[in-house]
Amino acid sequence: MADAQTSPYLVLARKYRPRDFSTLVGQDAMVQTLGNAFKQNRIHHAFILTGVRGVGKTTTARILARAFNYEDASGRHPTLDLSVEGEHCRAIIEGRHVDVVEMDAASNTGINDIREIIDSVKYGPVSAPFKVYVIDEVHMLSTAAFNGLLKTLEEPPPYVKFIFATTEIRKVPVTILSRCMRFDLRRITPEVMTGYLQSILEQEGIGFEPEALAMIVRAGEGSARDNLSLLDQAIAHGGGMVTATTVKAMLGLGDRSRIIDLFEQVMGGRIGDGLETLRDLYDMGADPQTLMADLADFTHLVTRIKVVPAAGEDLSLTPDERVRGAEYAGRLPMRALSRAWQILFKGHEEVGRANNALQAAEMVLVRLAYAADLPTPDELIAKLGNQPAPAPALPPGQAMGRLPSGGGGGGQAMRVEAAQQYQNEPAISRPLPDGVPQALATPVLVAAQPQSSVQPAPPQPSMAKVGSYRELIALAGAKRDVLLKLALEGQMRPVSFSEGQIEVALAEGADPGVIAMLSARLQQWTGSRWLVTVSSKPPEGMTLRQEQQERQRAAHAAAHEDPLVQAILETFPGAKVVNVRLRDDAVAPEPETAPPPPEEDEE
Repeated sequence: MADAQTSPYLVLARKYRPRDFSTLVGQDAMVQTLGNAFKQNRIHHAFILTGVRGVGKTTTARILARAFNYEDASGRHPTLDLSVEGEHCRAIIEGRHVDVVEMDAASNTGINDIREIIDSVKYGPVSAPFKVYVIDEVHMLSTAAFNGLLKTLEEPPPYVKFIFATTEIRKVPVTILSRCMRFDLRRITPEVMTGYLQSILEQEGIGFEPEALAMIVRAGEGSARDNLSLLDQAIAHGGGMVTATTVKAMLGLGDRSRIIDLFEQVMGGRIGDGLETLRDLYDMGADPQTLMADLADFTHLVTRIKVVPAAGEDLSLTPDERVRGAEYAGRLPMRALSRAWQILFKGHEEVGRANNALQAAEMVLVRLAYAADLPTPDELIAKLGNQPAPAPALPPGQAMGRLPSGGGGGGQAMRVEAAQQYQNEPAISRPLPDGVPQALATPVLVAAQPQSSVQPAPPQPSMAKVGSYRELIALAGAKRDVLLKLALEGQMRPVSFSEGQIEVALAEGADPGVIAMLSARLQQWTGSRWLVTVSSKPPEGMTLRQEQQERQRAAHAAAHEDPLVQAILETFPGAKVVNVRLRDDAVAPEPETAPPPPEEDEE
């Protein structure tokens, strides 16, 4: 008893580390492949294991080393049946077998470290059937180290096995991958992980609450080592009992039901209640950024249930999440959920950067509450065009609703029966029945409205009239044809202009393709054909842009000659004239006539 009390504590991740494939959780596909390979004696000489942290890469490598070197009374024979320890199993489990070499590539990255392996490969195993090299985090090796390993990895001696493990498979050269049998270790599913943790707690004789295990499994993200570490921490935090209250406090999580209440309040437009709930959760120790993440998680859950109803049967969900998540999925439209996700996703980042995280979180909730009832673009366009709003696309027999104003997630889907009255009211502000929050009211299709069989003819677009070159430039600007407008101002100068015919002179370096573009645009805008020709004479005069620049230079020079400006420049040494604005009436006439001297204002 004294030895048990004084011996150092062995953490759960090490105490319950799998020692054979029968106790390895969540990797059934890999175990089946290896089992078939061992039965058929088709055992590869090199393996590479990849996956996120804590899914069993190093553990699998050690089990494989045992399987390669299994030896019992009947002799040496590789096998996956390791229920009975062989002659070399204990030494391999404890990491002290001379023929099983484990190397951490993160601290042994160079070619010299690999050269030691290459030199030792020449010598056979001391006592075991195979010499096994386990290289963890193999992606950390240098390029020279990888190149030095290639030849030995491709044609090793028959008594050598290589096992590589990595979390960054994309950083491993293809030349290495092509010489190995690759296994992708998957994240452990919540169902399997929950059963695994329950079995460990039963073996330890520790009580637990299912909701607490669900929180740990969600935080562990499919990693066995992370889940066991969190479970160790939860046992210590709860004094030998794993409860939902202690796990919430340990992880800094808000009460899951209160998170759902907060979601309902914000999506219901009751921002006052939402801010009060946020403050209560904050006072209980919940982190504001974690609360934003929890809201985003629940929004994602509701969206998934809306798209795939079977998602609500996940064992890692709490009863509140299953029941109320399915309820909200049936009432909230997809556009409201997608908008909420976008706001919370960006808000999570804002809260993390803010000096006062609580204030930032409150502003995110305010933004979300006031955006909950914004109309969709098609509704807004229909209202602005004084047209009936399109009915939302619904499955047969299903009506669209919003969350009720009452708390607790209960209540019936609210309907606005006066559909025609809703359509004739403004899009942003519309009265609703008592007790229905503005953010939660959505028009529903009550009955199909009879439509006239005679449809009015669509209005014909009005054709533009162009009477001068400057009107043509103004028309190009009104049509937002920037390329043509710039070409008219800077690449050509009109020689003659009459209705249906234009003769222009191209400036030096102008693109000849603008002529065809100008002719096509004129026909499109005016509805008639225009003859656009290029003058054979060399261009005389300046383009409109050159004239504008020349007027600006003249105005700038005239400003410097103004006595008042000269007095100001002398009074304030270092001052200079930055800009000279021409008056609106100082506009040059058509380019084909001689422009009068411009008038200007000095500043």
